[in-house]
Amino acid sequence: MRRREFIALLGGAAAAWPLAARAQQPSMPVIGFLSPTSPEAMAQMVAALRHGLSETGYVEGRNLQIQYRWARSDNDRLPALAADLVHHQVAVIVASFIRASLAAKAATSTIPIVFTTANDPIQFGLVASLNRPGGNATGISFLTAALGEKRLELVHELVPATTVVAVLVNPNNANAEINVGNVKAAARTVGVRIEVLNAASERDLEGVSVILAQRPAGALVILNDPLFTDLRTQIVALTARHRVPAIYGARESVEAGGLMSYGANNADVFRQAGIYVGKVLNGAKPADLPVLLPTRFELVINLKTAKALGLTVPPTLIARADEVIE
Repeated sequence: MRRREFIALLGGAAAAWPLAARAQQPSMPVIGFLSPTSPEAMAQMVAALRHGLSETGYVEGRNLQIQYRWARSDNDRLPALAADLVHHQVAVIVASFIRASLAAKAATSTIPIVFTTANDPIQFGLVASLNRPGGNATGISFLTAALGEKRLELVHELVPATTVVAVLVNPNNANAEINVGNVKAAARTVGVRIEVLNAASERDLEGVSVILAQRPAGALVILNDPLFTDLRTQIVALTARHRVPAIYGARESVEAGGLMSYGANNADVFRQAGIYVGKVLNGAKPADLPVLLPTRFELVINLKTAKALGLTVPPTLIARADEVIE
């Protein structure tokens, strides 16, 4: 063989080696993120999910891809969005809130699902039990059925002279009846009257505003719902306009200008979800990963908002707060 031909042969083989090596390397895993809300509303939670993933060695863009599907408060889109993730054969589906979790569960019985939900995952058929889920789904359940009662007690402590407390609820929420019932029971204990305000869409907030203008409430309790997560800026503006002290379900609303919140730390919930996704990618089976429950609930108070409302927050309430925003 001539020297020139031999060098050309070596050059061609060398060029082929990287291609062959790449072909033998495992492809980068792809997970799906399914949410009934919007990327704007979930920015902090997605960042927390990425943080949890990084704790198990997975970094988006480096050795992991995430496909996002957003229903933007249109729950009817969730089944199709879930089916699309299944069609793309993602390795894991992360489902936020109950309707997305149920849509993912209905779309696949084989792709692992890691959910975050405020509902009872056993009641809704996501898992067989908390300790042994037994199927293709597991996750974190930050049960909130009793938290409305606690929120009423906290806001009543802030404005003890009030006799009427409004409760904002999405009537389409699977937990609506239970949550409202718990708040009404607590209202009888503290001696206040409850007025239920329903909002199933952003348009319904206009009707809520009219009611608050016509029949002012001494305080407002906002029950957990993905819609209210999406609309937290509008709801905070509504409460400021009507000068009604309001308590929310998540600190993000207080950071957006709301008065106070009581509930699980959403960032920690989604960080735990990220850790679970990493474990599944590393070979763990959802059936063997117990459903996690929050170990701590936090009270956050915005003193700047309290001052704007002309309220003095009792020192006893400030002392119990996990965070006070000045």
